[in-house]
Amino acid sequence: MSQTSANSKNSPGWFNLFAAHAARVVGSPYAFILALASIALWLILGPRFHWSNSWQLVVNSLTNGVTYLVVFIIQNSQNRDSEAINLKLNELIAAGQASNELINVENLSDSQIDAPYGKYESIRGEWERRRK
Repeated sequence: MSQTSANSKNSPGWFNLFAAHAARVVGSPYAFILALASIALWLILGPRFHWSNSWQLVVNSLTNGVTYLVVFIIQNSQNRDSEAINLKLNELIAAGQASNELINVENLSDSQIDAPYGKYESIRGEWERRRK
């Protein structure tokens, strides 16, 4: 991989910075209160507009747009969290007494994951038998 490519992967970039900040904002108690206030405002103003189709269209369009954008922010945050957790686990595996065969297990196919999973299921079963 070239140095430029490695630096661009390692630098957060404008979207990652935006998504991290937006995820904190959207996940805050203030955002929840704002959502509740929006619902209250919708309920209060609905009768004023006689729950017209235009009123419903405006409200639904706004909520769909916000939801659509927030999905991408949440997905970005989850991807970054998963990658960070995988890196931490890989470091623990590499530094410890554990088998290195599970480093980067997230890149294996389903059938490749099933083999070590069976091994750990038998270890769990043995532990349960000893516990009884």
